[in-house]
Amino acid sequence: MLKGVFLDLSGVLYEGPTPLPGAVDAVARLQASGLLLRFVTNTSRRGRRQLLADFDNMGFAIDQSQLVTAPSVTADWLRARQRRPYLLVHPDIRHEFADLPQEKPDTVVIGDAEDALNYANLNHAFRLLLDGAELVATGDNRYFKACGEYWLDAGPFVRALEYAAGVQARVMGKPSADFYAQILADAGLQAADVIMLGDDIHGDIEGALSAGLQACLVQSGKYRPGDEKEIVGAFSMTPSLQDWVAQQGL
Repeated sequence: MLKGVFLDLSGVLYEGPTPLPGAVDAVARLQASGLLLRFVTNTSRRGRRQLLADFDNMGFAIDQSQLVTAPSVTADWLRARQRRPYLLVHPDIRHEFADLPQEKPDTVVIGDAEDALNYANLNHAFRLLLDGAELVATGDNRYFKACGEYWLDAGPFVRALEYAAGVQARVMGKPSADFYAQILADAGLQAADVIMLGDDIHGDIEGALSAGLQACLVQSGKYRPGDEKEIVGAFSMTPSLQDWVAQQGL
């Protein structure tokens, strides 16, 4: 019996500053359904406060307790282990790490830092890794879609540092099974009772299946025809979140 729904954000609820057709109504129906909802994102260009403000501006009614972001989980992990990060992250999420000491860093944290992912910063991170720092990624998505265009995400830069320094990144966000497990534990749900809806065949769908969740590939956002052939496993597909909610009779 389905008890919980995890929803990706960009490409499922909205694209850029605009809600996808029917998405606001679909979320309202899910909120009224009694299903436990979590809005789960690797987005590393927007902090939680900004995302909640974005939701309000677009007409979504989402509570802070329902929002889980990879940067916030990363900051919690660093805090619990008293790590000192070198931050290769977007300026809009640096506040998530503001209380952490950053002198003599022992951990390289990389996300979608946009223009900060330049040669000088990447080379500094590389040297820290050679000296023994751990590599931690908020996510390793390959690309995302915004304003009708495809953009490189953090994943290609994570791979470059791994290759250069001969290390393996600890991925805090999707598709990490630990990420899904933490959200499930916090929600008090079993993996088999939850479905993940997302537009990323690897981060959302493959990651969810690996963690034991049900999964549905939403054919909006970054979805491209043929994505469904890239992984092995049983999952469903739907044209949009609105269509999926209607199929459930909600």
